[in-house]
Amino acid sequence: MFMHKKAQMPAPDQAPPGRETPMAVPTSHYVNGHPLAPPFPEGLQRALFGMGCFWGAERCFWQRGGVFTTAVGYAGGFTPNPTYREVCSGMTGHNEVVLVVFDPEQVRYAQLLALFWEGHNPTQGMRQGNDTGTQYRSGLYTFSASQQEQAQASLRRYQDSLAARGYGRVTTEILPAPTFYYAEDYHQQYLAKNPGGYCGLGGTGVACELSI
Repeated sequence: MFMHKKAQMPAPDQAPPGRETPMAVPTSHYVNGHPLAPPFPEGLQRALFGMGCFWGAERCFWQRGGVFTTAVGYAGGFTPNPTYREVCSGMTGHNEVVLVVFDPEQVRYAQLLALFWEGHNPTQGMRQGNDTGTQYRSGLYTFSASQQEQAQASLRRYQDSLAARGYGRVTTEILPAPTFYYAEDYHQQYLAKNPGGYCGLGGTGVACELSI
């Protein structure tokens, strides 16, 4: 019952209480050796994406030029410093997300948005492929007014492109970035550590225009 994949967001008073102690964070990124946690070099910006299982989602971004570091974690729910098991219960309200720290002089936020839209199917509600539950919902979590505007504009444009190909309504939530809680060490850069590991992500094949 605890591991049942919930498809409805829980009420705050239903969420596990969590804990005050944050998850231990590895000192360096398994792929590029950069730090996973602040402080980051001056001039870098942050972005936060939810697009299904965070293993494959993280790989989409660490492979992109201009990305300084990535980390997986949980956001958008109620439980402070949750465990993976708690998130999988569906009772924390958290989404599986990827924190992306990037150099805006090398890669634009709009280009990261294109990776986001093209890397998954944003019309599936509380699931991504065979992965079902609130933790697999599509989400864009923004750190500035500019990111918020670009995210909303990109949704409108991509919705039009999807509709032209017969897809339904985009269910992506766009919100100011909530608290990001790092996931357990073994989840960080999982597919680099386990090249044959599971990745349930699959895009629609519909291109996302970059002129946002």
